[in-house]
Amino acid sequence: MNNKTIKVGITDDHALFREGVKLIIDNFEGIEVILEAENGRELLTKLKNEVPDVILLDLEMPEMDGIETTQKLREYYPDIKVLILSMHKEERMITYLMEIGANGYILKDAAPGEFEEAIRSVYEKGFYFNESVSFAMLNGLKDKTKKPPKIGKDYHLTSREMEVLALIAQGLTTAEMGEKLFLSSRTIEGHRNNLLSKLDAKNTAALIIKAIQEKLITV
Repeated sequence: MNNKTIKVGITDDHALFREGVKLIIDNFEGIEVILEAENGRELLTKLKNEVPDVILLDLEMPEMDGIETTQKLREYYPDIKVLILSMHKEERMITYLMEIGANGYILKDAAPGEFEEAIRSVYEKGFYFNESVSFAMLNGLKDKTKKPPKIGKDYHLTSREMEVLALIAQGLTTAEMGEKLFLSSRTIEGHRNNLLSKLDAKNTAALIIKAIQEKLITV
């Protein structure tokens, strides 16, 4: 079991909200807040000195909003997991954020337990979709996808890559996939990287979205 402390950053322009989230996270074992910022621009400045594993990112902020910040993070800090915090439930927005590289989406009125689950999930698995967000994304995809889907062979996926893709969509960790397929973690990561490259996805969350769009997996 990995005993590494998960380092979290909070980016939101409301100081009281940041403080409230920090107090909640302080009660989670093995998770600590190491960075706070009022907007995306301040976050990028602070990241030059300290880089968290997961960033909780508000959508509506002055100077640099959550969308632009997500794009910048994917460009300059691809290893950071981005968990969007918002009150918005618009399906197209949620789908778009996943496509540009967000790892998860959680509503600001979520229970503390869900915050903990979301942080651990994006850190360990690379994505977090709760039931309502999954429903919104699927509806958003249905509205958006008008062209005929490509078949799997167009992406030249091997049978092993298809197996790994299915397990990723089920939420299994690298270690769990390796145990199930009798492969090393290094080999699993190799297949994951091949999938990201072949489907032109920025991260695991975007990979799942693309696989659903192209009918490579069903949910």
